[in-house]
Amino acid sequence: MSLYDVVKPLLFALPAEQAHRLGHLALRTSQGTRLAAVAADRLAVTDPRLEVTAFGQSFANPVGVAAGFDKNAEIPAALAALGFGHVEVGGVTAERQPGNPKPRMFRLREDRAIINRLGFNNHGADAIGARLDDTEVDAPVGVNIGKSKSTPLAEAADDYRYSFERTRAGGDYFVVNVSSPNTPGLRELQNREPLEQILSTLQDAGASPLLLKLSPDLAPEAVESALDVVNDLGLDGVVATNTSVDRPASLSSPKSVQEGGLSGAPIEDEATAMIRFVAERTDVPVVGVGGVADAAGAYEKIRAGASVVQLYTALVYEGPTIARDINRELLRLLERDGFDSVEAAVGADLS
Repeated sequence: MSLYDVVKPLLFALPAEQAHRLGHLALRTSQGTRLAAVAADRLAVTDPRLEVTAFGQSFANPVGVAAGFDKNAEIPAALAALGFGHVEVGGVTAERQPGNPKPRMFRLREDRAIINRLGFNNHGADAIGARLDDTEVDAPVGVNIGKSKSTPLAEAADDYRYSFERTRAGGDYFVVNVSSPNTPGLRELQNREPLEQILSTLQDAGASPLLLKLSPDLAPEAVESALDVVNDLGLDGVVATNTSVDRPASLSSPKSVQEGGLSGAPIEDEATAMIRFVAERTDVPVVGVGGVADAAGAYEKIRAGASVVQLYTALVYEGPTIARDINRELLRLLERDGFDSVEAAVGADLS
């Protein structure tokens, strides 16, 4: 039995957001300490077969932390010390904002899922940019950028640009988030005209590498339209996918009626299908997100076309050793199937 197995029932007795804050506090307190160094030694899986190069970044392994877990860039070094190959912070908005009213995060324990309607609660681009400037992380750090709630859709491009300019020095790559379901009207920015305006504005400002994060709820023709923009503008990658507003019939938790974005096991297959759809229609690297909880799930997304994967919900349910556990088992899966590296397995299931 691990220490997390002992602590988990206590954390799960608390409201989800309160437990999340306690976990953050523990990681923030340990950051830069001898304990973090010991954890890094024990949780790192160092093997050249796990190394990936994508959108100009070198990853020691393909398993990263998805945006939303460290909204304010307070613990990227601590997360890297847990063995993750990269950390994506945010969503960051130009303005500091409190997010939606509480409660706004719900565990669906029976479904190994989470519903959140946080609404881009964060300290704002100025504070987060300054924090990133003072932080050293032994892994690439992505910055996920969203729109401030008070900014009209017509002014979104300048809002995104402001956040990029304040975080550019501390970020290794940048993700345009127009797919969160928790900011009114945000998903309208996935339409071609506003999307082109936002992305081209960021490119003109020097944002690179620049990736686009897509919703899993988009119709195929809408995904194709967004990918046309990705290809036409020469973006560096796609993150597939965000949380979903759909509610699969398989959900059994009474909390499944809550509004917000669903993450975790119930969207795993949907996310993998989106990764495959994207990978078949563009040559840029894909970051696979949605329901990753073990090596089998990560490997399936890699074979579907993801160069690297991210997780969030599984960190809540499985605990801080999950990156190590996935990376160890990934090596076994690669050996079983005759691949000499993760990169060799990327897109293996594509026709």
